[in-house]
Amino acid sequence: MRKIAFLLMAFAIPFSTYAASIKAEVNGMVCAFCAKGIEKKLKALPQSQAVFVDLKKHIVVLELKPSQEVPLDEFKAIIKDAGYDVSSAEITDKSAAEIKAEITR
Repeated sequence: MRKIAFLLMAFAIPFSTYAASIKAEVNGMVCAFCAKGIEKKLKALPQSQAVFVDLKKHIVVLELKPSQEVPLDEFKAIIKDAGYDVSSAEITDKSAAEIKAEITR
């Protein structure tokens, strides 16, 4: 019985280190300079794996490194400090590339 429990734990650990993303709708982005400013701030975070900004749809995605996290309140504060408003934000298990593919279809 102990061997089974050990094996289950050993195989479960790698799967718990997935990367998450924060996807947000951001108001106030009107130009490429706005988008680049947000992208630069988010890429500077040590937890940042990738960043995607869609200016047309007002979407910002921060993909986190495996086992890293950024609280939603902190994420919203970074966007607000840059001069923009977050109208909605959610944590998702999709990568920035996956979200970009969905949006640009």
